[in-house]
Amino acid sequence: MSLCEMYCYNEEKVTSIQAAIKLEELQLVSQLFKALADVNRSKIIYALCQSEELCVCDLAHIIGATVATTSHHLRAMNKRGLVKFRKEGKLAFYSLDDDHVRSLMGITLEHSKELKHHE
Repeated sequence: MSLCEMYCYNEEKVTSIQAAIKLEELQLVSQLFKALADVNRSKIIYALCQSEELCVCDLAHIIGATVATTSHHLRAMNKRGLVKFRKEGKLAFYSLDDDHVRSLMGITLEHSKELKHHE
């Protein structure tokens, strides 16, 4: 890791970037990553990437958790726009909200594989 020999900054670049930062959008990005930061939630997203839709009971078995715990995770992810659901009687079937979520998981998995090679 290299350190700057002398403290300086490009005021024009800094000012431009500061003006371009949309704090509200970045807060949403941060909340999205927080929603995925739990390993069980990542497992759920991964499982839904492998299947078009799964019921809560199937997802609970996949992640090794209770239906109540799994439902809690799914509610939080639904609130963040990661998953959607449809009801069929008393059953709830979940799927990814859109292809952006699938892409996000794919890119993140690919990046994590690259990180392993750097260790």
